[in-house]
Amino acid sequence: MPITQITIAPHLTFDALVAGDDGAPLVLLLHGFAESMHCWRAQAASLADMGYRAIAPSQRGYSPAARPDTRDASNYHIDRLMDDAMAIVAASGYGEKRFHLAGHDWGGSIAWALADRYAERIASLTILSRPHPNAFNRALETDPEQSQRSKHHRAFLEPGAADVVLADDAKWLRERLAANGMPEAAIAEHLTVLGNKEAMEAAITWYRARGAIRGPLGPIRTPTLYIWGEADDTVGRIAAEGTRDFIAAPYRFEPIPGVGHFAAEQVPERVCELMLAHLAAHPV
Repeated sequence: MPITQITIAPHLTFDALVAGDDGAPLVLLLHGFAESMHCWRAQAASLADMGYRAIAPSQRGYSPAARPDTRDASNYHIDRLMDDAMAIVAASGYGEKRFHLAGHDWGGSIAWALADRYAERIASLTILSRPHPNAFNRALETDPEQSQRSKHHRAFLEPGAADVVLADDAKWLRERLAANGMPEAAIAEHLTVLGNKEAMEAAITWYRARGAIRGPLGPIRTPTLYIWGEADDTVGRIAAEGTRDFIAAPYRFEPIPGVGHFAAEQVPERVCELMLAHLAAHPV
């Protein structure tokens, strides 16, 4: 699948996987940390085969030509990331049209926020791993296990975090991804994007600018599919199951036994099957 460039403003050109016919119903796919647009490769191909236009950008900081100064964390505030997503939709020819939205991990955080702010634009929402922010906050306050699972977030606030993650041929990152079931080929592909100091520093800057990432949102009024791997080492059952309390629309919760944090790559066929059924049930 060829890589396309999408420009939304001077100094903001995003690498993206694009598949499917121009003008077909759009599915925007937002990756998380520590991965890239390549996490959606199987889903983009499957969506295109079923008549959708799939666009999976490597987001701000991950794309070399969309990497503002990391010394100013405000460049990576969630509002900037949300603006990017909507501008990519517009630049791809969809103007004010409705579209489908999917997000994994931190891409899921952005997707939750977009569904809260732009409910009228989003036909369906698919989330992998990341609970609704209100459910996640509640679990952090009430579930000691969730606090333990999330402790790695604090490490990314430390100076030199990028060097730690990339040390010894990215040993920390390789081990974390492998422990969650990511195939070796997928790890190597993500490292073509993230395996350098500039990209990793930008990716980690998202954490340093995360003030609004988990801020309270209203009830989600977009039909939602939430996929959670039961072996996810970052999200516990209380946060995952609690997400239903914050959805005021048709909702489907799909826990997958034995699957870790990176379901789209660990069980791509199952994720494709669930997504396609969800999109078909809630057309643009």
